[in-house]
Formats: sequence, structure tokens, C-alpha cells
Amino acid sequence: MAGGALLAAGLRAETPQERGRKVVNDTIHALGGDGFRFMNTRVEQGRAYSFYREEMNGLSIARFHTKYLPADSKSEVKQVQRQVFGKKEDNWIILKAEEGWEVTFRGARKLPDERIQQYRDSTLRDIFYILRMRVDEPGIIFETRGRDVVENVPVEVLDVVDSENRKLTVYIHSSTLLPVKQSFQRWDKNINDRRDEVTRFTKYRESGNGVMWPYDVQRERDKEKLYELYADKVVIGEDLNPELFELPPGIKIIEKRKR
Repeated sequence: MAGGALLAAGLRAETPQERGRKVVNDTIHALGGDGFRFMNTRVEQGRAYSFYREEMNGLSIARFHTKYLPADSKSEVKQVQRQVFGKKEDNWIILKAEEGWEVTFRGARKLPDERIQQYRDSTLRDIFYILRMRVDEPGIIFETRGRDVVENVPVEVLDVVDSENRKLTVYIHSSTLLPVKQSFQRWDKNINDRRDEVTRFTKYRESGNGVMWPYDVQRERDKEKLYELYADKVVIGEDLNPELFELPPGIKIIEKRKR
């Protein structure tokens, strides 16, 4: 009896933050452990769908190249990305923490600051980026709310809050220990109000170096479906030419349209 009482006391003593860290460690292990934590690149290819008022209004072949930057990089977001669209792959977007470009056959046009700010914010509050790049960041807190059933899935509910008070809520599958959903609120100055951003992750597969990655990613805003990437191939750890993330030499720069 005394041993059982001591065990019960020990279990009661586990704080939400201690439990949160355990959930994080278990999730990293489920995602591939060191294979996930030390992956340098990722290439996802498949079909990208866009929606407007719940109706599909766009479909494109897509290939997303993602490269993680060294931990000592001065960039706020230690990740760069190239998003390529179309069968001919002659239309793409380069996204960095400081700037972004849209490239077409006409030339390159700089993305508006608002788009880059949104990229920074969404990346810093992406659970996979957090677990890959920010898990040991000073001031970041992982706190569990306990177990629940969300959308008919048994989950552990985890809140992530960083030193800038950015908050993310993540729903971790109780059995697979993989993320199934995340949500956060983002301030939109265009409507002078907050927007609810929700992303769902399904159809995980092993994608190289033991890394598990979701092949179906769906995003919605204010309960309206916006976007879905259904991958047919994901490659982890492929050597990517640094030129992929730079503008081609001599490309025409298209100036911003005057209002």
C-alpha cells in the first residue's frame, strides 16, 4: 500500500509543463527521432487545391522545396522555401524571412511585406518547424491540457507559447503520437480583427531517414477551407542546389504596380 501511495503521489506531482515536455519528446520520437530533428531538406510533390467559400477554385501540380538553415543563422525564420506550380514548373515563389519573390515568364516580382510577415508568423507557429528548430529555444513553454476527443480522434491537447507570447494549440493522436491538428489566432489588419487559422494533418508515411510526414495537409481560416496539399511523394534529406532559393541571374525585375 505504501509503495502504491508513493507512486500515486509521484503521478500527481507531474505538472502540465512536465507532461507537455514528455508529449513533445514522444512526438519527436514518433516523427523519426534524430532523423526528424536533423533533417536538412524536404521536397513535397503532389496536387495543390485552393478553395473559395468552400468551393474548389484552383488545382495545380505543385512541388515544395524546403531547406532548414543552421541554428546560428541570424534569420528569424531559419527556413527557406521554393514553391513551384504547374507541369512546366515555370511559375514559382521563393519565401525567406526577409523577402519573397514570385517568378513567372514575365520576370520576378517582389512579394508584399504583408505576405512575408504572414509566412514568418505561420512558420514560427507550425508544429513541425517548432519541433525541428525551436524545441530548445529559451522561453518556449509546452503545456498539456490533458486528453480529449477531437473530431472523433483521441488526442492529447498541447499548448505551445513562446517568449513573444505567440500561442499554438496542437492535438496529438493518443495512439500514434503524431500531430493531427493545430490552431492559432492571427491578427489581420485588413479586417481589424483576429482570424482563426486551423491546419489538419493526415495520411502519414515514412519518407526517408525514418521520418514520418503527413501526405495530406488541409488549411482553413475562420472555418472556411482554403487550401489542401495532397502529396504523392515526399523526400527527406535530398541535396538541394542553393540556387533553387535565389533569383536566376539577369532575370527581369518587375516593379510594383502604382496605386
